[in-house]
Amino acid sequence: MSGPRAGRRTGALGRVVRAGVGRRRAQTAVMVLTALISVAASVLALGLLVVSRAPFDQAFARQQGAHLTVQFDGSAVTAGQVADTARLPGVAAAAGPFGVTSVRFRPTGDTPPGFQPPPLTVAGRPSAGGEVDRVALVEGRWATAPGEIVVEAGSRQPGVRPGTRLETGGTGATGTAAGAGDGGGGGLTVVGIAESVGESADAWVVPAQLSRLAGERTAHQMLYRLTDTGTAAVASVRDSLAAALPPGAVTGAQSYLDVRRAAQENTAAYIPFVTAFAVLGLALSVLVIGIVVSGAVGAATRRIGILKSLGFTPLQVGRAYVAQALVPAAAGAAAGVALGNALAVPLMAEVAESYGTGAVRIPVWVNLVVPAGALTLVAVAAAVPALRAARLRTAHVIHMGRAAGGGRGRRVRNLLGRLPLPRAVVLGLASPFARPARSATMAAAVAFGALAVTFAVGLGSTLVAVQEDGNPDAGGEVTVRTLARPGEGPASTPRAPADPAAVAEVIGARPGTASSYRTAGTQVSVAGLKGGAPLVAYEGEAPGADHTMVSGRWFGARGEAVAPTRFLATAGVRLGDTVTLSEQGRTVRLRIVGEVFDLGSQGMTLRTGMDSVADLGSRYLPSNFSVRLASGTDAGRYVADLNAALKPLGAEAEAAGPGKSSVIRAMQALIAMLTLMLVAVACLGVLNTVVLDTRDRVRDLGVFKALGMTPRQTIVQVLTSVGAIGLAAGAAGVPLGVALHGWVMPEMGRAVGTTIPPADVDVYGPVLVGALALAGVLIAVAGALLPAGWAARTRTAQALRAE
Repeated sequence: MSGPRAGRRTGALGRVVRAGVGRRRAQTAVMVLTALISVAASVLALGLLVVSRAPFDQAFARQQGAHLTVQFDGSAVTAGQVADTARLPGVAAAAGPFGVTSVRFRPTGDTPPGFQPPPLTVAGRPSAGGEVDRVALVEGRWATAPGEIVVEAGSRQPGVRPGTRLETGGTGATGTAAGAGDGGGGGLTVVGIAESVGESADAWVVPAQLSRLAGERTAHQMLYRLTDTGTAAVASVRDSLAAALPPGAVTGAQSYLDVRRAAQENTAAYIPFVTAFAVLGLALSVLVIGIVVSGAVGAATRRIGILKSLGFTPLQVGRAYVAQALVPAAAGAAAGVALGNALAVPLMAEVAESYGTGAVRIPVWVNLVVPAGALTLVAVAAAVPALRAARLRTAHVIHMGRAAGGGRGRRVRNLLGRLPLPRAVVLGLASPFARPARSATMAAAVAFGALAVTFAVGLGSTLVAVQEDGNPDAGGEVTVRTLARPGEGPASTPRAPADPAAVAEVIGARPGTASSYRTAGTQVSVAGLKGGAPLVAYEGEAPGADHTMVSGRWFGARGEAVAPTRFLATAGVRLGDTVTLSEQGRTVRLRIVGEVFDLGSQGMTLRTGMDSVADLGSRYLPSNFSVRLASGTDAGRYVADLNAALKPLGAEAEAAGPGKSSVIRAMQALIAMLTLMLVAVACLGVLNTVVLDTRDRVRDLGVFKALGMTPRQTIVQVLTSVGAIGLAAGAAGVPLGVALHGWVMPEMGRAVGTTIPPADVDVYGPVLVGALALAGVLIAVAGALLPAGWAARTRTAQALRAE
């Protein structure tokens, strides 16, 4: 059909769509909100996934980054033997060997008491280019002569720029520092700032300068690009390197996968749970929109017959009902894109800070693809009931009335009537059986809501547990610092750390002290790790029971240590392996006996006893004491009395408390908001279904009212009906939420390079599960309150006249 009549038909179809959207305001609101939540969560999830990976991957490809960086013991293997490893199977290209050592530059200017800079891994490299690890200059130029140094951008201290003088004499160099002149013991001049995407070193000098810094203790570094870059392939090449050389020749190895994971950690933890919410939102969107359109078709069978009698084709009728779903869904999708981008702003700021780039935004294609995909799902969800409407015969639907409760509902009502229950409750319990398909779809929507609530409660509980257990240094009820805050301590004496032995004596003599131990931190060089790693040394009674272990045990003998998951992965060691620490030419070897749960210092802190690292002669930061109190001791009075005794020493005590992580707070806020949005959509799905059911049964309500049913009993009937469905849906949704939480939390841990202890994941006790099972009832009742009130206010005469 063409011409004016087709144009009029198209215009009439548009009026039908607009009238349907405007007339069913509750259903329209449901579709808008379901599309909004699903699109917002999906934009956020996909945007974070793309943005967190793109900067590293692009820089790594541009700089031909090293897939594997390996350090070799210069006393166990020659440079020629190391160079021969470039021909091993699986190696596509290699650079080196480069001489490498660890240098601790002397700080310049005023520094806080006890401060010392971390050791820097310095490589002797003639140029920034090559087949592997093309170092990118950010400022200045490359070092061309002894006495010059290029510093990696992520490792430079504040104020370091081209022209800055770095002193290496005295306690500066780890290894044998040469005499004065040409940068030996006199110092080095920074001539450039550069970036290595694979983090091969903290600084670079010419090879001649490297030999002056390291003397005869030069180690060798090789950089490899591999033919296969998967986790197993990288590990296989690393094992081949160790097998091809004398035992002990490989002292450390770093995979680009660990560097990549560390670079992405600021946003990686968000991706698993945001993705889970996005999938839940999309599934709930499809379900609820299907319910809404199906209900609209069921409630408008007579209208459909009239449209078809006026000449509308089945295809046009189907298009009208699909369009009635797409119009509000499109509005919700547009709002969801805006909301998803707004939620991403603080997370994108973390990505920009991690890579030192300008503002990072969600790519435009994500903002286009996600709503397009969501609207496609909406169209598919709406097409099934719309096609069913299109196939209805004109004569049949014109004479159709509203279906009353079926025989099945009456039979169940008669069975329940034998129970000693109020009549309104019996009617409510029987209502779901009158329309089992509609009740099942309502139950599915409520189950999604209960699943979301269960999932969110589990996430929040685990995050709280992780925050408490992820700090191994918080092992007692009281913490004592040997360096008081500014303004504390004697004003007439210079601010310096208190004598740890004197502080320990005061703590031990204080009534109420059960036990205590001292910790002191520093930064040490670890073979194979750029920049080394933080070291925390313990002295005193530090039982493993105070620390959450992922596997293994707490150290208990000289030469033993524990480390977090990230350290083990980055250093390429497992429980039972040894790591080599060095400081100014002195080395110690520690055997890893436990994997401790530790979220501090990017999960790279090594922990051991002070006697195990005494041979290093390291200079530690001011000590802290963890004090456990005897049973019945008042912590507040104990801290006040202890501070009075510590004040002359310049130390101070405070009650220990859980740390406050801004990242975890941001996660909790995001989880709460996404959960509330999903629950709101589930409630609106219930509301829509109850509105349809109440309108279908309006004549029955009139009969009940004529027989004496009060408005309060009407409300009880409606709420009992949905409450029974909510109870069954909650019983189904809670186990699914527990299962989803059990999958997502370990993924979040792996995303940031740690292993979350099973005890922190298993947070659902019997009481909590029982309480969460009621979430389905609350969601169902909340969604049904408005239509229940409408049913209660409907006048008897009006209800009896309704068709």
